[in-house]
Amino acid sequence: MPLFPEEPQIHESAQGPRVTPATGRTASTPRPVPGPRSMATPRPGSPGPGPARPAPPAQRTPPAPAGKPQAAPAAEKRSQPQIQLIPVAADAALDAADEAVDLLLDTGRAPADVLVLTTGEAHPWAAHELSFGEAAYWAQHDAADDVFYADAEALERIASRPVVVVALGDDGGNDAVALPAALAKAGALLIVCGDAQRVNAVLGAAV
Repeated sequence: MPLFPEEPQIHESAQGPRVTPATGRTASTPRPVPGPRSMATPRPGSPGPGPARPAPPAQRTPPAPAGKPQAAPAAEKRSQPQIQLIPVAADAALDAADEAVDLLLDTGRAPADVLVLTTGEAHPWAAHELSFGEAAYWAQHDAADDVFYADAEALERIASRPVVVVALGDDGGNDAVALPAALAKAGALLIVCGDAQRVNAVLGAAV
């Protein structure tokens, strides 16, 4: 609103609040994506007598020349899930996977969040359920209301879940296929129970 001659002029020198960018943090779950930063408050000029000056028009991006459409922004990459290794021998991988599942459930994970994959020997639960026929077995997968156990070779048919537990029970012949595929199915956490050298050879020495 305009300033009247009898009112003293006010000179504002303080800038608006600064926005501190959110610092990243390492976590066991995917990092939170920071929300859009708020626009900095424009610095007001020294008002003079008379009506206030209108704000300058917002800048617009000039249209792309004909025949040269602007490139769309690149899609955000999927967050890499955390990888946890439980080093055990191949014959103890199933027991270690069961213990990992029990710990996940005890710490608040929903059963529907967890997928257990095996290489080599099938998990007893999967073998039991498959004895009633594949239709009933895969119906439980589609219901997605409990922990699901499957052979790693069936990964193409299995939906992703927040947590994937892998029991490496064979000689490692299909690790190069099973482990990357299991990592792709894990939304937040991949737990691998097996020989550390086999896991590092496929997923990297930092595991």
